[in-house]
Amino acid sequence: MSHRIISIIDQRVATSPSLLPHVMETPTGTLNDTLARPLRDLRISVTDRCNFRCVYCMPKSTFDKNYTYLPHSDLLTFEEITRLATHFVAHGVEKIRLTGGEPLLRKNLERLIEQLARLRTPDGRDLDLTLTTNGALLAQKARSLKDAGLKRVTVSLDALDDASFKRMNDVDFPVSQVLEGIDAAQAVGLGPVKINMVVKKGVNEQEILPMARYFRDTPHILRFIEYMDVGASNGWRMDDVIPSAEVVRRIALDMPLEALDANYPGETARRWRYRQDGDGGSGEIGVISSVTGAFCGDCTRARLSTEGKLYTCLFASSGHELRALLRNGNSDAEIAGVIGQVWRARGDRYSQLRSQHLANPTDAPAKVEMSYIGG
Repeated sequence: MSHRIISIIDQRVATSPSLLPHVMETPTGTLNDTLARPLRDLRISVTDRCNFRCVYCMPKSTFDKNYTYLPHSDLLTFEEITRLATHFVAHGVEKIRLTGGEPLLRKNLERLIEQLARLRTPDGRDLDLTLTTNGALLAQKARSLKDAGLKRVTVSLDALDDASFKRMNDVDFPVSQVLEGIDAAQAVGLGPVKINMVVKKGVNEQEILPMARYFRDTPHILRFIEYMDVGASNGWRMDDVIPSAEVVRRIALDMPLEALDANYPGETARRWRYRQDGDGGSGEIGVISSVTGAFCGDCTRARLSTEGKLYTCLFASSGHELRALLRNGNSDAEIAGVIGQVWRARGDRYSQLRSQHLANPTDAPAKVEMSYIGG
């Protein structure tokens, strides 16, 4: 039987060697890249598996029963993840987000959260420790996640209509169970819960207004994300993108909005709130213009793959090997030095150059799959 070969298999071994730096530098918490962007956020993928088959992320056409996932021995252990995270925090990371795949599928994940929750920034502050999930297991795990030290959760939810939601997740999972998970997370203190909706033209755009109406007057923050050209398995086309400006326009026609300032420099979402007039509605939405409004200029995010490769961009072609440093006995100083060296050399700005890639698609570099390093 023949199997389809896709680029993700190659990307798992497409690695830039992490050469030890000539001079070991002591982390100062003020590490900048070539464009003067600091290292502030670290996204850690804890598994390459997911119990959904969302059409824009892990479609069944690629991730079928014959798909080969990473063996458990290839995954970073919780202790290895914590050791690497310690060095990232020393270099300036203040926020860690656990992703996947679906991170709640990683057995005993609470133990990792407990370890990461003990880390402190160089000036003694707690980390902003968060997790992104599809919500399928959230209702049963919310309390243990909170008790372990998790601060907040973000839930991916692409439709409220049950039939539409099942078409999107492609495993017949009911939306009611995700909503129960959102309520459970808020109840135990993992809020405000952020809800991410990826909008794809002709697939779930009819859900924009129902989602906005449903989460209005709740403590949750709904965010609409433009359908992105991540990886090679989702068949992305520019024609499938609904610009964030159009999303805001549609909502504002039904429920007047007013713009809010960013919470912090480098925030990816533009924030809006429902205007306090007439019916006295309240609540906040956000739009993430990942295609029409590139935010590379103040991107502070690094990504660590499930088996220990460091990626400096969501659209990167290859990662930098860190697992070998851990398992070959390299010192903490050497590992911290490699992380510093990689970030200092960083010049990624794929989204700002996207129009060039679209004009010359044969020249565009291969991109890692979002399901492999998290969104």
